[in-house]
Amino acid sequence: MTAQGFGHARGTFGELLQGVLPDGRHFLVTLPITAGVTARFQYLPDADELTADPEHKRKSLVVARRALTALGRRGGGRLRLTGDLPEGKGMASSSADLVATARAVADAVKGAFAPAEVEALLRGIEPSDGVMYDDAVVFHHREVRLHSRLGPLPDLVVVGYDEGGQVDTVEYNRRLPTVGRADRVEFAHLLDRLSAAVRAADVAEIGRVATRSAELHAARRERRAFAAVRRASDLAGGLGVVAAHSGTLLGVLLAGDDPDLDQRIAEIRRQCAALGGPLSVHRAVTHLRAEVNGAA
Repeated sequence: MTAQGFGHARGTFGELLQGVLPDGRHFLVTLPITAGVTARFQYLPDADELTADPEHKRKSLVVARRALTALGRRGGGRLRLTGDLPEGKGMASSSADLVATARAVADAVKGAFAPAEVEALLRGIEPSDGVMYDDAVVFHHREVRLHSRLGPLPDLVVVGYDEGGQVDTVEYNRRLPTVGRADRVEFAHLLDRLSAAVRAADVAEIGRVATRSAELHAARRERRAFAAVRRASDLAGGLGVVAAHSGTLLGVLLAGDDPDLDQRIAEIRRQCAALGGPLSVHRAVTHLRAEVNGAA
């Protein structure tokens, strides 16, 4: 007898903040967006094999097997992953694949995983974003372990610019330069500021912290469009710049309830047209947009 299960996980537009704390632990703060990944899992208790569509989603099959084992189930199944998160861009496409897979397997056998249990299933596979949580979270991505939950974000929109190409998250994390003590202290201070800003729904402060994080990142890894995107934000009256630190995306943050939102988006498009790359618009997840499948 077969059973069908479904799971969903949202992506994130880069990170509002990413760095290293004074204790040496790497961390990031997610910017969850409405785009994501849906997994469909057909559980075949009498089969031995697990298959994936697309076939290259091999890491998702590792999670599917771990999930079945954790739920006390044998057998195999067929996994299908669909969604609107491009790979290698910094939108947590791989992490969303893995989280959606775990949820779909659990759903197929009438089980469930808490977010911390999903972390355990993913741990050791690759550095992962904290997309098993719907709210903005501080996440130790190398350890695949929650630091703290910040809560729902205020209404934010991101106009994203893609510098092109792809970034391998595993390789990126292997090649990161050493972060000095002064910068670690600054990252801790930025995290305190951002935590307070999210609690207060202070979009201007969120934008300032995100911009500083992107600026520190651009000093370590060449981002050819950073200056242009920052200028576009300034000219359009944006809140600041957000970066996909292990990706190819840069974005301008805007307040989603701004009465001049459409005009600001149009101005950013005009300013970025000379860069020659694709632009996209994304909406952050707030508590008003929580969905049942995927709620943490």
